[in-house]
Amino acid sequence: MLATRYLGLDLRSPLVVGACGPLTEDLTHLRQLEDAGAAAIVLHSLFEEQLQADRTALDYHFAQGTESYAEALTYAPPQALFHVSASAYLNHIQRAKAMVNVPIIASLNGSTPGGWTDYAKDIEAAGADALELNIYAVPTDPNQTAAQIEQAYVDIAYAVTHSVTIPVAVKLSPYFTNLAHLAHRLALAGVDGLVLFNRFYQPDIDLETLEVSSHVLLSTPQDLRLPLRWIAILFGTLPVDFAATSGIHQAEDAIKMLMAGANVTMMVSALLRHGIDHLRTVEQGLRGWLQDHEYDSIQQLQGSMSQLNCPNPQAFERAQYIKSIQTYQANLAQIDQPSRYFG
Repeated sequence: MLATRYLGLDLRSPLVVGACGPLTEDLTHLRQLEDAGAAAIVLHSLFEEQLQADRTALDYHFAQGTESYAEALTYAPPQALFHVSASAYLNHIQRAKAMVNVPIIASLNGSTPGGWTDYAKDIEAAGADALELNIYAVPTDPNQTAAQIEQAYVDIAYAVTHSVTIPVAVKLSPYFTNLAHLAHRLALAGVDGLVLFNRFYQPDIDLETLEVSSHVLLSTPQDLRLPLRWIAILFGTLPVDFAATSGIHQAEDAIKMLMAGANVTMMVSALLRHGIDHLRTVEQGLRGWLQDHEYDSIQQLQGSMSQLNCPNPQAFERAQYIKSIQTYQANLAQIDQPSRYFG
């Protein structure tokens, strides 16, 4: 009943664990995730900067001692920012594959075309069943055009998809002038799936230390509306699979995403908040809903409320926006009684 297919992989259900260090860096957690019902697991990301740091460290050790004079700054390498080295990541993939039976999807996180994409071949050789490219960039150069930014995404996708045989998905942010156009270009570049959407973690300012700080904010169920809209719009218009991520906390959230057209739903925040066993609760709820509403399979449900199939296709565009603005009812009682506040 719950079986689905994503990136050419046959999965027992659409419940996939998204990339997250606290959930996937510890090998014992992978077994727990599988036992709780995870249909596949996306490992934590290996960063472009991490690969560059590894190369820098290698150069450092080869050159160590060449500046042996009294004013030499230091013999100690800089403090490590990343938890594991690139080689350790490959080893983690191999050990994960030996420990669990569900598909293991590796994750590469970068922002620029370059040599880091060559590492995809090593990831494939380590045994990963698929690869997720998490392209995360914050453009700040006023001379860089939108077309140049999109071309960088396409170049990265093309370089990876043409260097490996395992399926490749690209995880995108929603911040593009025409997301549908970019999605089609990525499909032409050979991408097998799209993961919608990446959540940008915004910086904050600590007023006591006067430093820029960062705090991870877990998603809420309200966050599902953005990926739901775009999966519904894109479903059936290009030959790729869709993974929905952000805001999936309960079975009802997963059902909505599947109706929009997702092949799988990825969970992270809900598991960090409620624990790994929350996967069992979501699966039970999903199975129960399908039975109660007389659905025989996920395929019967998938895309049934996409823009191609829903009764009002314009609901995913301006029509629903206009309706929301025109029909919202505010509580104006306090505004109508100013004397309560101003004597």
